Amino acid sequence: MKAINRVILYLFLIVVAATCLLPFYSMIITSTHTNSDIARKLLLIPGDQFLDNYARLKETVNIWRGFGNSAFISVTATIINVYFAALAGYGFSKYNFRYRGVLFLFVIGTMMIPGQLGIIGFYKLMDALHMLNTYWPLILTSLYNAFGIFLMRQFADASVPMEVIESGRMDGYGELQIFNRIVLPIMSPALATLGIFAFIGKWNDFLTPLIVLFDNNLQTLPVMIASLKSQFTSDFGAQYVGIVIAVVPVLVFFSLMSKRIIDGVAAGAVKG
Repeated sequence: MKAINRVILYLFLIVVAATCLLPFYSMIITSTHTNSDIARKLLLIPGDQFLDNYARLKETVNIWRGFGNSAFISVTATIINVYFAALAGYGFSKYNFRYRGVLFLFVIGTMMIPGQLGIIGFYKLMDALHMLNTYWPLILTSLYNAFGIFLMRQFADASVPMEVIESGRMDGYGELQIFNRIVLPIMSPALATLGIFAFIGKWNDFLTPLIVLFDNNLQTLPVMIASLKSQFTSDFGAQYVGIVIAVVPVLVFFSLMSKRIIDGVAAGAVKG
C-alpha cells in the first residue's frame, strides 16, 4: 500500500512539475520559429530560426544595453529594498516607541492602495525634483516596501530573541552595529525571500521606466522588448528571443537564493 501511495505521489509531483515548466518550454520553442509559424501553428518541437530572430532583435533594439540597464537598476534597488525593509521591520519588532501600533497599521494600510493611483503625482514630484530621465525614480522608490516591512517584522518577532540583542549591547555594540552584525545574519532567510520578490518585481517593471525614462539608451529590457510591437506589425520571433533573454537572470537569481529560503522554512519548522 505504501508503494502505491508513493507512486501516486510521484506521478502527482511529475504532473505539477511539468505544468510549471510547460510555459518556459513553450517560450523557448517558440523563439526558434518564424513569425508565420508562431501565428498559425501549435509549436512543440524546436525550429531553426533562433539566430535569425536574434539578429532581427539586435538590429531593432540595443538589447544588451537594455539588459545592462535592467541589471543595474534591479540589483541596486533590491539591495536597498531588502536592507531598509529589514531595518524598519526590526525596528517595529524590537523597539517600543509612541504610536508604534498606529504607524505599523498605517504602513500595512498603504498596501491596500494600488500603485497606479499615484502615478500622476509621482511623475509631478519627480519632475519637480528634476529626476526625470534618470534612474533615481526607479531606485529611490525601493526605500519603502510595505510588504517587506511586514514580512521582516513577522520574521524578527519569531526568530530574533531579545537576549541576543541585549548581549550585543553588553558587549558595547551600538544599535546599528547590532543590526548589521547580529540581526541581519539571523534574518538571512527572510532577506533571501524578499530579495527574490524585489528583484523579480523590479526586473519586470514596465510602467515606471516607460513613464520616467525618455532616452532609449536608458530604457530597461521590458520596454525595449515591448517596442518591437508597433501599431501595424509584430515581430513575434524577435520578441520571444528577447523574453528568453529576460527570463534567464530571474531563473539564475531564484536558483541562487532558493536554498536560503528552503533553509529558512526548515529552520522555522524545527523551531515550531
